[in-house]
Amino acid sequence: MHPADHVAIVANDGGLPAGTVLPAGMPGAGLILLDAVPQGHKVALCDLPAGAEVRRYNVPIGTARTAIQAGRWVHEKLLDMPGARALTGLPMATQPAPVAAALTGRTFMGFRNADGSVGTRNLLAITATVQCVAGVVAQAVRRIERELLPQFPNVDGVVGLEHSYGCGVAIDAPDAIIPIRTLRHISLNPNFGCEVLVVSLGCEKLQPSRLLPPGSFPIRDGRSAEDGPDTVCLQDAAHIGFMSMLDDIVERARPVLARLNARRREPVPVSELVVGVQCGGSDAFSGVTANPAVGHAADLLVRAGATVMFSENTEVRDAVEQLTSRAASVAVAEAIVRELGWYDRYLERGRVDRSANTTPGNKAGGLSNIVEKAMGSIIKSGSSAISHVLAPGEKLRRDQRGLVFAATPASDFICGTLQLAAGMNLHVFTTGRGTPYGLAECPVIKVATRSELARRWHDLMDLNAGRIADGEQTIEQAGEALFELMLAVASGERTWAEQHQLHNALVLFNPAPVT
Repeated sequence: MHPADHVAIVANDGGLPAGTVLPAGMPGAGLILLDAVPQGHKVALCDLPAGAEVRRYNVPIGTARTAIQAGRWVHEKLLDMPGARALTGLPMATQPAPVAAALTGRTFMGFRNADGSVGTRNLLAITATVQCVAGVVAQAVRRIERELLPQFPNVDGVVGLEHSYGCGVAIDAPDAIIPIRTLRHISLNPNFGCEVLVVSLGCEKLQPSRLLPPGSFPIRDGRSAEDGPDTVCLQDAAHIGFMSMLDDIVERARPVLARLNARRREPVPVSELVVGVQCGGSDAFSGVTANPAVGHAADLLVRAGATVMFSENTEVRDAVEQLTSRAASVAVAEAIVRELGWYDRYLERGRVDRSANTTPGNKAGGLSNIVEKAMGSIIKSGSSAISHVLAPGEKLRRDQRGLVFAATPASDFICGTLQLAAGMNLHVFTTGRGTPYGLAECPVIKVATRSELARRWHDLMDLNAGRIADGEQTIEQAGEALFELMLAVASGERTWAEQHQLHNALVLFNPAPVT
């Protein structure tokens, strides 16, 4: 990845056997492999004495635990992980973003909303205030799909916003604001057309008036700012038996569906896209193929005036200097430090650190530790200046565009949930090991890091960035292809996850106590 690196990774399908001579024209030319090296794993390009720094991406990813000969397979058991960089003495807004011409004239076909936002899908969402009503909401969704949806062909689907929160929690604890505002802001996602339909049990701590207080949702149909959301309360005395609850929800959905059905796609500028980028099931190719391609596409989006959110605190923590130096201002750099520092303390309370992030699959894919993983993860953000920072559960304002760091845990499901709350209307997800991850609330474009995965999971991966490692595409070409695919999907083209209806549950980040 850099001329100063001490290791290279094997790109060949199936890896390389011991005795392989590395060919001319590549790092380590003429070197003989002393071990069989699996695909994506590292080979030492030079002798490394015990305690020596081991560099990839021209960054120390560890120190040699024992002496490592040139040609040896370098894996996690041979490396000691460096300590975390202190969040002091960092370069603050010292690296001006490269100057690039604005990208104009590009559009997609989206749904304009009353609050000025734009949806890429036209969905009826039913918000639950508490987990207790999840089963009833699921039954209601099935009835609406079966009985009503065929009458409203311009509505793309019905989504029940199920979650595990709402009661049995310390609702007034300081950190309880995170799950509460997350649920509030997901209910207002652009893909739901500014329509709010709530199902409440009645006795829960998270009452509808607290979840969506007056002024938190768009006013429509002559309602005043003091009117609450359209709510079905299951404990209402008018409900005699289970079927009356279902009937009530279904009938309340009918006028909402009618309003959504009246909407039509229309040309809107690319600047209305709010794209969340994330990786999961990562491997050593993530930082070589898919994530750099996403980074190039992110730069194109920012040049077009769109918003790109990158996240995953522990997967950028070891690249903190890159973040703070790229901040558009000292205030933005300070916000980055504040959020990462808060998360450091959160992990400390649980008596774990960032090293707990790396999964067995990450290691099987060649990533030795979180430092190496972070260097490949950060590339998704491209090269633009970081213009804004969001705390978990916060929602983007209309004036917050450009490249945004949305501070979230690295868990695929929690990160996706928080990016939905921030206002994401399109999701890009890279994977090397493979995952069928998807969201019902937002289209998810899946990008494979390796051609072998793209071939094997041919009806799950939407784009093959492995062509970069194969020498068939440049990073720029793959990024441009992804940019065009994003416009097509935003205009209604369905992803594989949508076609198969592969939808993961919403998972709230709740650092507050459970009572």
